[in-house]
This record gives sequence, structure tokens and C-alpha cells, in this order.
Amino acid sequence: MKELLTRTECTAMRGIAILAIMLHNYTHWLKGIVRENEYTWQHAKWDQLCQSLQNPDELLPMHLLSFFGHYGVPVFLFLSGYGLVKKYEQGNLAEISIWRFTRYNYLKLFRIFIVGFVAFIMLDAITPNMHRYLWTEVVAMLGMFANLLEHPSQVVWPGPYWYFSITLQLYLLYRLMFYRWKHWGVVAASMVICWIWQLYCYDNMVFLERLRYNLIGGMLPFGIGLLLARYEERIVRSWKVTTGTPLMLAWMLNLLLAIAFIFFASSVYDCWLFVPALIVWGTVALVKLIPKQVLPYIVWLGSISAAIFVVHPIVRKVFVRPYLQYDMYAGLLLYAVATIFLSWLFMKLINKIPSPKI
Repeated sequence: MKELLTRTECTAMRGIAILAIMLHNYTHWLKGIVRENEYTWQHAKWDQLCQSLQNPDELLPMHLLSFFGHYGVPVFLFLSGYGLVKKYEQGNLAEISIWRFTRYNYLKLFRIFIVGFVAFIMLDAITPNMHRYLWTEVVAMLGMFANLLEHPSQVVWPGPYWYFSITLQLYLLYRLMFYRWKHWGVVAASMVICWIWQLYCYDNMVFLERLRYNLIGGMLPFGIGLLLARYEERIVRSWKVTTGTPLMLAWMLNLLLAIAFIFFASSVYDCWLFVPALIVWGTVALVKLIPKQVLPYIVWLGSISAAIFVVHPIVRKVFVRPYLQYDMYAGLLLYAVATIFLSWLFMKLINKIPSPKI
């Protein structure tokens, strides 16, 4: 066995990640629920989570989903880096030009984006509190560079769609730099530079938010994905030699350690910047531990994760307001059922759109 992650396990990781994102993007809108530290870090939010853990009530699962669920995004960025190496460096593809690479990956993202975006803006226009775009913002959304504009949190709407822009940025960075210079030091140096850049923005949260909306904030999990794919065989050989415990027990220990480090790192700004890497570590371990009876369902969620990503903001728009303060779990359940069913339908529609050719 030369791979740490099989194709099935990668799809399962997508299933876990999209479930976390979907539930997070609903629960963090509810009244009285602890909000996350995602683009910026505030110690007060960590204190609120600690208080909810010390005095648990029936809303504790929602607090945890709201606070940690957004970390599904780093898992997707990790899988993007991992997949790029598998496809363009270890596959049978000949080298392609920068233009063809950019065109292909833009269109691949656009065919997913446009289905959800059109449905959302039509629903948004006939429901309360419609978001009014400037024409420049519409162009930026369609061109997937809205994250580069000033105050991206006010430009990107629906909010989760910021992911398309950061993904395209990292794809371009890969083709321009990492595809050309494959030494591990290039990737490692990029991750260190991005970490230092964020580290020194502690007193400028506005600028930090802007960095984390763009490739600076996503470089760590993306770079880990690149490095793992390139050195996977060595890692697997080393694992076989060094592990002296049964495999499932070893993965259980990895998962518990990852959870412990995630909680500790979330309490300190400097360490918080490394939480995405810990999340990836924990998700890999979790996938290895999923029972065979459950795995097919998680894999199925992963197979429609693209549709879930663009559909869940539409469904949230419908359900979050009536259940904002009361019967929260009823609203969450209805939202989850509607999102998954509509995503299954939307996936059929997306599949009807011709896929771009390399």
C-alpha cells in the first residue's frame, strides 16, 4: 500500500467537511449561539465557548458546530492541493499551458458556482433583506476575484461563496510556482511566509480578515496537501516501520491528540493560526475510524458536496429566520433535510452542464 488516503477516503473527507460547513453556516446565525473565530480572532469568543462547556445545556452541540464547523474549508483546501499533485504530477497528463490550466479550472468551478448563484439571487430578490450588489461586485463574483476587493465580507454574498475565489487563487499559485519548482522547501517557505504575515496582523484585524479571505489564509492546509501527495509513499513506509500499536488504536490516539491540540490552539492567537493543519490531521484520523456500515453514507455526501456547498445558502435563507430563536433543533433538522434533498437534485442539474476539457 503506497497511499495514505484512498480515493474513497478522500470523498469521505469531503462528506465530513461539507456536513460541518453546512451545519456551521446555519447555527452561527441563531440567537444566543457562540460565534466562531474564522477570519479574525477574539478571545471573548473563546471565553464564551468555555462557558458553554463548563455549563452545558441542550444547545451545546450547536455551540460546537458554530464555533468549529467552518474548519471544513481547510479540509477542502487540503484535498485541492492533494488532488492537484495526483492529477498533474503523478497522472498521465502532459504539461499544459498556464492559460489552458486557468481556463479549465475556472470553468470547472464556474459550472458549480453559477447554478447556485442564480438560484440564490432570484430567491434573495423576493425575500426580506435583499442584498443589493454594485455592478462591480457582480463582475467580481462571476470572475471569482471578489475576495480581492476591499471589505470582502461585505462584497461576497452569499458568504460561503468566498471559497470559489480562494480556490482559484491557490490553483493559479500552484501552476505558476509549485508546479514549476517542486522542491519541498518552496512549499514550506510559502507556508511560513503566510503564517508570519498573519502573525503580525494581530493589531490590525481588518487587514487580517482580508488576508484570510485570500490565499494567505489558505496556504497552510493547501501546502500540506501538496507535500503529502508528493511524499506519501515515504510517509506510509515510515508509518509501517515506526508504529508498534494496532492500526485502529493508533488512529484513535491520533484523533484524540488532534482534538486536544485543536482546543488548546484555539485559545491562543499564535497557535490559532495552526488550527487548520490540526483539523486536517484529525479529519484523516476520523475517516480511518468510520465503521464500514456508515462509510458509504459519508462517501455519498462527499459525492454531492459541490451541490451542497452552493445550495445550503439558498435553503438557509428560507429556514433560519422562522427558527432564529425558538425551536432551533426543528429548524436545523428541516434545513438539513431540505438541503440534502435539493443538493441531490442540483447535482443532477450540474452534471447536465458540459464539463470543460483540458
